[in-house]
Amino acid sequence: MERDPVRLGYGIEERVLEQAEITTLAFLLEGVARTRAGARHLMTHPAVAHIASDPRLVSIASRWLGGEAIPYKATLFDKSPDANWLVTWHQDTALPLRARLDVPGWGPWSVKAGVTYAKAPAEALEGVIALRLHLDDSDATNGPLRVLPGSHRSGVLDQNQIQRLASTVPGVECLVERGGVIGMRPLLVHASTKSSSGAPRRVLHIEYARSLHPGPGLELHVA
Repeated sequence: MERDPVRLGYGIEERVLEQAEITTLAFLLEGVARTRAGARHLMTHPAVAHIASDPRLVSIASRWLGGEAIPYKATLFDKSPDANWLVTWHQDTALPLRARLDVPGWGPWSVKAGVTYAKAPAEALEGVIALRLHLDDSDATNGPLRVLPGSHRSGVLDQNQIQRLASTVPGVECLVERGGVIGMRPLLVHASTKSSSGAPRRVLHIEYARSLHPGPGLELHVA
């Protein structure tokens, strides 16, 4: 792991999965229907559900959360010459929920691919960690994840606050070999550039929660 990942809000762990395992997982995901950026809501895919519950990944997520780690959401990001995109600086503040319920501090609400989402308060997001499993090498040329170290400690930010932070905090590129994992807090401000090479950059982004009940009466939708 990176030195003091708790303070930084992210950490890199290399060679979590064997190369043969990554090859098999990538093959099993080839037939998944994709949008331009990848595929959402993959927890119902048998191979994804299996790898999300793998003891090696659960152990990493548990260390971040300080206890139980329950996988509840999986997204495939698939950047390639045919689907090349950038993401501006942002935080991941929306959580998928089984039903809409008017709870103070939650919202605005939205629906993505048939799943209800709400912007969550900082205290709920502290119980979440994302693990980004790399199906390809992520290098400086194929649009790697970029982060603002320590930015998660500023809480939920509006876009103006994010832009001010991005202008003062040096961004760091997260370069990870195939089979490696990035642990990342959802409130960590992050982005990615377009790829400048022909190399693919596939990442399986799995989110874990300390509890499936992040707020009063609310339940995470496993998707």
